[in-house]
Amino acid sequence: MDVELSPELTEMRAALRKFVTRELEPLARRMDETNTVPPELVPLLRDNGYLGMRLDPELGGGGIGLVPYCLTIEEFARAHRYFTLALDYSSGLTPAALAKHGTPAQQAAYLPGLVNGTIQASFALTEPDAGSDSAAMRTRAEKIDGGWKINGRKHYISGGGDADFILLLAVTDPEKRARGGITAFLVDRGTPGFTVTREEETISSIIKLAELTFEDCIVPDTAVLGRVGGGFAVAMETLTSGRLGVSCACIGAADRLLEMSVDHARTRTTFGEKLSERQAIQWMLADSAIELRAARALVYDTLRQVEAGNDVGSAASMCKVYCSEMVGRVADRAVQIHGGMGLVRSYPVERFYRDIRHYRVGEGTSEIQRMLIARALFREAETRA
Repeated sequence: MDVELSPELTEMRAALRKFVTRELEPLARRMDETNTVPPELVPLLRDNGYLGMRLDPELGGGGIGLVPYCLTIEEFARAHRYFTLALDYSSGLTPAALAKHGTPAQQAAYLPGLVNGTIQASFALTEPDAGSDSAAMRTRAEKIDGGWKINGRKHYISGGGDADFILLLAVTDPEKRARGGITAFLVDRGTPGFTVTREEETISSIIKLAELTFEDCIVPDTAVLGRVGGGFAVAMETLTSGRLGVSCACIGAADRLLEMSVDHARTRTTFGEKLSERQAIQWMLADSAIELRAARALVYDTLRQVEAGNDVGSAASMCKVYCSEMVGRVADRAVQIHGGMGLVRSYPVERFYRDIRHYRVGEGTSEIQRMLIARALFREAETRA
């Protein structure tokens, strides 16, 4: 069951599915066994054109739009969540912001390495007392002669421990904050005063979150990404596309979980009867199929709005809420259908169940998304008044 795509995207999906099945699923099985990332993953993605997909060809990238990029995320998510992060590290939040707002010198310094997989980027927004609440951000960047002095702490930063550089959001004008007092900086690993304080293992397989500390960390004026005071806009802009990417990852994972559940129900026999013949199982499968189709329709329509040049900020939040909660329900049903097998670490259903829990938190929690949606409704009401 699928939502209609253009002939070009349909052909692209078929090619992606073959690549995922032939190349990525064997790597996913190895990752489940070893809990490490195979060293051949990055060269494999690079050699097949999956690194820097959204970056302009002039910058060394693939030059594809958000829609085919999200379709790639969806297919990669069928194998393992980490594969979607590998795409993000070279085309997602930080690379996309750098490609749009970076100076030629900044782009020349970082983008070639992102495209060929020799360096990795990370996005540092969340703090101990400030996640989605930018008004509570405490990391400060003070203007000094020839540069900026940064003090503060970021935590729960995905990929922060391995990143060669980060896009850091810091307060440069405490009186303005989100209204023009937050600035984006590019900070290299190894910069004096910048320390990866610790890394935390998470519920997700392989994925770790880092705590980053800045103590009188001096960066030059050339480290500012975009304009001084424009960091909040940069963050929100990149998070919108990031939320659509997460939504597609949820769709891909749900699609694979439903596929595995159907196959198991067709082959598993209990008390002399196939699971597929039991109404309780049929209804669980049907509910998952309904929700998955609704999610695809919602996300694909929003992606079409992106192609048309329309503002999709609120719609992206709707996609992220619905898809992240949808895949949680699909995963729960999949575990139930698989029974004891669904609880065992050697089977992918259990790993999917753990991995997808992140989606209701990362890129803005479900509660924050609902708040943004409600605010958009109030703004619409004011225009009608």
